[in-house]
Parts: sequence; C-alpha cells; structure tokens
Amino acid sequence: MKLSQRAETTEPFHALAIGQRAAELAAQGHHVVRLSIGEPDFGAPPEVLAALRDVADGRPLPYTPALGLPELRAAIARNYRDRHGVDVDPARIAVTSGASAALLLVLAATVDPGDDVLLADPSYPCNRQLISTFGGRALTLPTTPEDRYQLSTDAVRRAWTPATSVVMVASPSNPTGTSVPPGELAALCAEVAARDAWRVVDEIYLDLADPAPDGTPARTVLAADPEAVVVSSFSKYFGMTGWRLGWAVLPPALVEPVERLAQNYFIAASTPLQQAALACFTPGSLAVCEERRLEFAARRALVLEGLDALGLPVPVVPDGAFYVYFDVRSSGLDAGEFCARALAEHHVALTPGRDFASAQGTAQTHVRLSYAASRAELTEGLRRIGEFLSAVSATSTRASATQP
Repeated sequence: MKLSQRAETTEPFHALAIGQRAAELAAQGHHVVRLSIGEPDFGAPPEVLAALRDVADGRPLPYTPALGLPELRAAIARNYRDRHGVDVDPARIAVTSGASAALLLVLAATVDPGDDVLLADPSYPCNRQLISTFGGRALTLPTTPEDRYQLSTDAVRRAWTPATSVVMVASPSNPTGTSVPPGELAALCAEVAARDAWRVVDEIYLDLADPAPDGTPARTVLAADPEAVVVSSFSKYFGMTGWRLGWAVLPPALVEPVERLAQNYFIAASTPLQQAALACFTPGSLAVCEERRLEFAARRALVLEGLDALGLPVPVVPDGAFYVYFDVRSSGLDAGEFCARALAEHHVALTPGRDFASAQGTAQTHVRLSYAASRAELTEGLRRIGEFLSAVSATSTRASATQP
C-alpha cells in the first residue's frame, strides 16, 4: 500500500524530536535542562484553571458553532478594543483547536495548487509544510540582521511572482523573537494589498512583545490593516500550550469559507476549553499574564548576558516572544552537531537552525534557545553550555597538537 506524496515529503519538526530525546534522557534519571521548546513553565492562570474545574461538573458539553463559542469570540474582540484600541466584529473571529488549526484553515481558504506564498527565512517550519499540503509553493526570502530577520517591503517587491497569493509575516517571530517595526509592517501590508494578495500575520507572541516607549502595548497589524488575516493563540501569553486553543481574525470575505472548512475539518474546538478560556480575560488573569511578561523580560536579560559571557553572539536582540537566536560558529561546530552534542554530553536541549532556515541561511550557523524555562533552569543551562564549549575547545586543541 502506498503512502501519499504529502506524507512522504513532509519534513519532521526537529524541535519536537529533540524534546522527545530529552524526555527519554529524563526517564533514564538525567536532569535535562529543556531550552528547546517554546512552552511557558507557568501554566494557565489560576482563574482559568478554576473555570475548567467548574465546567467539568457533569453538565452536557455539546458542540459549539464551528467558529467558536459566541461569548468567547466576543471576549476576544473586547480584548482587541481594550488592549490594542482596535474594533473587531466578533463575527470575524474564528476560535480554533490551537493556532496551528487557524493556520491550516486560513491557508486552506487562500492557497491553491500552483500559488506562491512569500515568507521569511528563517521562519516557523510548519508554515512551509502547510503551504505544501495545499499545493502551494513556499518561497522563503533571505533576511539579515539588518532586517531584524524579518521581511521588508523591498524584499517582497523583488520576490513577487505572478502566482503570489499570500504573504506571511510573524511579528514577533519564532525563532528570532524579533518584531517588524509598525511603520514597516504597515507599508508591507499596503504593498501586498495593492497587489490583491492576502496578508497573513502571525501574532501569537504579540502580547509578549515589549511595549512602546510610552508604555502602550505592542501594536496589532489590524491598527494599520483591518483587512489583514491575524492568527493568534492562548498558548503563549496565557501559558496554555497543551490546551490547543487559538483563534483567527478574518476579513469578511473569508468568514464564510473558513466556517465551511472548519465544519468539515474539525466540527469545532473543544467546548469545555472554550468555556474555561473566558476566564483568560478577567482583570485577575490579565494581571497575572502581565506579571509573567515582565518575568520573561528578566529571563531574556539573564540569557543575553550569559551568552555574551560565553562568546556566543546574538546578532539581533529580541524584543518579544521568549527566544534567542544565537550564532555558534565560534564553537567550530555546525548548529546540528552543537545541539546534538550539547544534549547527549551535557543534557541541555536546544533547537538547531535547520528547523527554521534554509541551507543558504542560518540553518547551519544558528541555534534557538527558549527562555520559557525558570531562571534557575536557564542559569544551569548556561553553565552547562559553558562546560560544553570548554570541552569542545579542549578536544580541538588536543587534535591540533597531534597533527604532524
């Protein structure tokens, strides 16, 4: 029996494979410092946990509408108004089984076989796989530290093809933790809109971005481009990774097509999780999440100082999410070997750049570190990376000394 070409050609997500190997080492009794997965160590806010316990009282839990619980869609819309100063019609919000399902639905609605989708190199790897699933071609555009590893309007203009139907942006980005400056993002979206193509903006980490100098929260793309497609999630800011709950903000033209696709692909997101997620938007839960955002900023400072002391450059200082994308060329190892040996020899889990970048980009030279772990784990992880670098250097010195 044959496998589909899709199944044969889909690449693995190496970060998850590394996480599995780290779990195996932990099961053998090793203390593994896990800095490879973007998973906050806090868990859901207490009021959300209490709401989930309340809803699990034996009451009937029927399907919600395909686009989600109306009360939750309204709560998400209010949060855009109160936090970001933009009015969003709740009818434009689709609640999904994680942001991955939102991306799947959006791309299913906008990409046909033969279409081109422009995105940055480096970028989140699953986007490329989803584009291929629908017969599209993912065109990854090289970026530089000067671009903050983000797409620019000029780069999109140069790379445009007659088949381009979508431009995807992530701000802040996974793996770099960098954002597109608001003015540049507005110009990029205007350029793409003028060419009658969709703008899909991943804002999963938006509420973990640094505020503006005047203290206002980071701006959503919807402030500049109300017709953009926004993908977001309860996973990161609210610490609910395993809950698998996300949402999309859709332009009116996509609402009905996405609803039909959701009915067929998923029926609806989990009813009890949607009901519990209403508690994300209470004053208490939002205050907890803001405290956690500040804690992530403190962890970032700790990591940046530690990597600098180890001589591992960070070409662009992140301004959001909880990732640092650092250069390992000074170690004499490529990124894949660096991560494999750090895990095997010193039990530190990191993610190589090949998950996110092309061979012509940062795949072999950069490593992603997630500072979603506790300060104690980050401090221990940096100590072990230092020991690893010392061991690599000593081995290299001995090898050089034995050369004729």
